[in-house]
Amino acid sequence: MARLPVVAIVGRPNVGKSTLFNRLVGKRVALVDDRPGVTRDRREGIATLVGADFTVIDTAGFETDDPQTLPGRMRAQTEAAVAQADAALFMIDSRAGITPLDEEIARWLRAADTPVIVVANKAEGRAGEAGIIEAMALGFGDPVPLSAEHGEGVVELFEALRPFIDVEIEDEGEEAEDGPLKLAIVGRPNAGKSTLVNRMLGEDRMITGPEAGITRDAIAIDWEWTPKEGEPRKVRLIDTAGLRKKAKVQDKLEKLSVADALNAIDFAEVVVLLLDATRGLEAQELRIADQVLQEGRALVIAINKWDVAEGGSALFNGIKAALDEGLAQVKGVPVLTVSAATGKGIDTLIQVAFETREAWSMRVSTGVLNRWFEAAVEKNPPPAPGGKRIKLRYMTQAKTRPPGFVLFGTRVDQLPVSYQRYLINGIRRDLGFGAVPVRLTLRAPKNPFD
Repeated sequence: MARLPVVAIVGRPNVGKSTLFNRLVGKRVALVDDRPGVTRDRREGIATLVGADFTVIDTAGFETDDPQTLPGRMRAQTEAAVAQADAALFMIDSRAGITPLDEEIARWLRAADTPVIVVANKAEGRAGEAGIIEAMALGFGDPVPLSAEHGEGVVELFEALRPFIDVEIEDEGEEAEDGPLKLAIVGRPNAGKSTLVNRMLGEDRMITGPEAGITRDAIAIDWEWTPKEGEPRKVRLIDTAGLRKKAKVQDKLEKLSVADALNAIDFAEVVVLLLDATRGLEAQELRIADQVLQEGRALVIAINKWDVAEGGSALFNGIKAALDEGLAQVKGVPVLTVSAATGKGIDTLIQVAFETREAWSMRVSTGVLNRWFEAAVEKNPPPAPGGKRIKLRYMTQAKTRPPGFVLFGTRVDQLPVSYQRYLINGIRRDLGFGAVPVRLTLRAPKNPFD
């Protein structure tokens, strides 16, 4: 039997190495705990990633103790694992950022001959964005954002590993198949969320009724949607509890239900905010929509009970205008009409959700991005506060899901918010990102004399 490629997972203690190991081998083999130092010996397993098999090695957390001590002997095991590996996954905790020990490990890895891929773990939500950007300074190229616990970023990890695990794919032009669309349905109580889920599934899977607040837990259901043309597509539907104004939520159980719904937003890819056509758009729904966008999720608005709505055209236009005004950070969020009672509009809703995820997951090449960037700056140069010019040098896309861009230049700390918005709106409009949330981070070169 031919030797399988070898990939070693390295990093400081408690960044999630064993969690990723378990994820790759497909079962809970390595012990996982919040306490650092649980893993001591290196552990090997056969991993399968997007159809590719390779040997993965879980290593102890790298520490700088004396070689004769237990941590020192554990480090020797890690060094041996890296020496035999075809590639090393250098894992950092994106929420904690780059620590001095991470920098020490990076120096050691740079001296080794093994190719290194930086994996920024715990990257779900917004909390890890700063750490992902910091990791670019380690000198190993763009980090791979990942959530080892939740399985997010696995396809991106495969793309980064592919040159080292020597996998042949029959059709090079065909991208690795996406996982199920993670689609959360959120909204106020009694907007018809569970009724909509039942209509999608074609069965009374969720309890429904005229009483508000029947649903308590966020319930995830695997489903296959069959479009009118094309193959069935996998969807992971998440029905959530109704979200009321925070001041009205007093009951402990309702507080837990709301927390569960907010957690579902964090781990969804696309969030459908369901409105009640008989009540229009209320301030609470704008707050929910803003929270979805703040978390970096793609948003679609669906107006339910359209079959009993009065003055449909005026209602629709009024809701669109209120959304454009209330969600100034993202213009043009898709607004659709549906009827959970009759099923009308549901196929269009699912199709738009898939298209929105595609834009949310898109990556633009640095060449295309910077040609656009140069034209945008030439058309509208940045201001010169106090007569001193702000020099914008170049831009790169640091991450996807949601799309995140880093702008490098001098004096960027004085770049007005209005100009940043000009660039973000141009990225959405000209590069095909549409109405998904786009992040822009400003970076100035470090002064070596500081």
